[in-house]
This record gives sequence, C-alpha cells and structure tokens, in this order.
Amino acid sequence: MATKVIDQEPLAGDTPEGRKLRADAQRNLETLLRAAKEVFAEAGLDAPVRDIASRAGVGIGTVYRHFPQRADLIAAVFWQEIERCAAAADKLAAEHAPFDALRLWMHEFVDLASTKRGLAQALHSGDPAFDSLPTRREQQLQPAFRKLFDAALASGDIQSDISADDFLNAAATLCMSAGNNPDQALGMVMLLTDGLRYRAGK
Repeated sequence: MATKVIDQEPLAGDTPEGRKLRADAQRNLETLLRAAKEVFAEAGLDAPVRDIASRAGVGIGTVYRHFPQRADLIAAVFWQEIERCAAAADKLAAEHAPFDALRLWMHEFVDLASTKRGLAQALHSGDPAFDSLPTRREQQLQPAFRKLFDAALASGDIQSDISADDFLNAAATLCMSAGNNPDQALGMVMLLTDGLRYRAGK
C-alpha cells in the first residue's frame, strides 16, 4: 500500500521574515525529525533517506529540500534530543523528590548519550554541520543537571566532593565505553549515581 505523502511545504526553522512556522508545518517538521530519530536508532546514521521519508509520510524531495545534506538532518535530530533532555529536568524536579528527580534525569541522559548509533564518529567527522553541537550540548545539559544536583545536595540526599559538571562528564564517558549497549550504560551510570548517596548515609 502506498504511503500517503503529507503537505510538502517548508518544514524547518523560521521564515526569512522571522515568523514562526505555521502550526501544521511545525507538526510536519516534528513528524520528520521523529521518523529520522527512529530510523537512525534502528539502522544507524547511514540509513537510507528514503526510509526516513517513508516513515514520516513525506516525499524524499521534502527531506532534501529542507535538509540538503544528511549531516544537516542528523544535527537537527540530535539538537532536538538535547532540548528534550534538558527540558525534562524542570518537569522531573517539579514532580519528584530531589534525588529521585536527579536519578530519573540520568535515565534521560543515558538514552541521549548511548543510543545514537554512530553519532560519536559523525561528530568527529569534520563536517561543519556538527561544529556547534558540543557547545550547544554543554549550554543546555550542564545547567539543567546542575539544578538537579544542587537541589539534591541542598536536601542532604547527596554529599559529594565532585562537581556537577565533572559528574556528568564521568557519566558521559561511561556511556561511550558501553558502545551500543544502552542497558550496560544505564547500569554503570546508575551505580555511579547511587554512589553520590554513600557519604550522605542514605
């Protein structure tokens, strides 16, 4: 059965005049990026663009018109995931006790850090599309985690001589060492996270 192709109007970013995308165009963009995320997770970053277009219900020309290079689409997917992970910190902090919120956010972080197959190689490929991602990642994720870390510290749930930034970097290193095994990455990061409670007597 043929895939229904959705409206092929501009999908990404603001208009040249600075206006935001229409609501339907924004939904189309989100559908495309969600499809790309799923296909990349299943088949790696070299997955055929036609598979992404089919999953999103758009023509392949729509993908290339708004993301002329594969690297542009990869960068857009990863940036959206960074924003999603960062935004989860405030939601978790509002709904859970400080240490529980920190621990749950580390699940989100592991998902971001350990399940993007081939991303590490892509980020170090020299493609200019990825140049800003490490800085933008730090600017979004580190402040989000610091708030959770500081709240757990203030509540007495943790007592640590390590800084929030150093802890997050250590967690990222564990995720990288686990390769494409997210379960192993999560297990190691949870051990690291639970270790923050040791000196607090929890």
